Amino acid sequence: MITALPADILTAFLVFCRVGACFMVLPGMSSARVSPQIRLFASLAVAVAVSTFVAPKMEAELADPSGILILRLVVSETIIGSFFGLVARFYLLALEFIITGVGMAIGYGGMLGASIEGFEMQSQLTVFLSFAALMILFTLDFHHLVITTLLGSYDVMPLDQFPSPRLLLVDLVDVLRESFLVALRLGSPFLGFAIIVNLGVGLLNKLAVQIPIYFISLPFILVIGLLIMYFSVPYMLSLFGAGFAAVYTLQ
Repeated sequence: MITALPADILTAFLVFCRVGACFMVLPGMSSARVSPQIRLFASLAVAVAVSTFVAPKMEAELADPSGILILRLVVSETIIGSFFGLVARFYLLALEFIITGVGMAIGYGGMLGASIEGFEMQSQLTVFLSFAALMILFTLDFHHLVITTLLGSYDVMPLDQFPSPRLLLVDLVDVLRESFLVALRLGSPFLGFAIIVNLGVGLLNKLAVQIPIYFISLPFILVIGLLIMYFSVPYMLSLFGAGFAAVYTLQ
C-alpha cells in the first residue's frame, strides 16, 4: 500500500524517518519535559522543509519502489538520523560526566536530585550546569547546525547506500574522544585543585592523627571550590558552546 503513494509523499516520509530519529535522541528535543506532540510537529515541519531540497536526489530511487526497498530505506534512514542525534547527545553527556566529577572533587556531589532534561538522578551542580550548557547551545543555534548537517548528510550518506555500521561506530568513537577531551579541559582546574587539596589534607592528617582533619577541612574545600566555580563557569560555558561545531563536523 505504501508503495502506491506518490514520490513526493514517500520522499517526505523517508526524510521524516531521518529527522525524527535525530530529534528522538537530540538534547533538548528528546527531553521528557517536551510534549510528544511538539516533537512530532517539529519533526514534520523540518522534514517537509528538507524534502524540498533532497527530492531531486530521490527521484530515481523512488521511481518504482518495492516493499522490501521501502523497508530497507526506513531502517537506514532511522539509523543515520539516530547517529547524528547521538553526536550531540554524547557531547552533552561528556559535560555531565566531568561536572559530576567536579562536584565530587569540591565536596558538592553527594546530594542527588531530579534532572531537568532527563530521567536519571544527578547532583544539583550537574543539573544546573548541564541545563545552562543546553541553553547556551540553543542560544548559539546548535539546532540549526544539526538541521544543516542532516541536509548535507544526503551527499555523504545517499539514499541508495546502506550505512556502514563499522564507519558509524568509528565516527562515534571519534566524537566521544573529542568530547571528553573538551570536557577534561573544562574540568582540569578542579581536578588539579582536588589532587592538591586531598594531598595536603592527607599529609596534615598524618601529622595530627588525633584530629579529624578531613571532616574539619570539608567546609573550607567546599567554599574554595565554589569560589573557583563562580569565576570559571562563564568561561566553561563559553568554551563548551564554541567547541560544539568542531565536534559535530568530525564525521
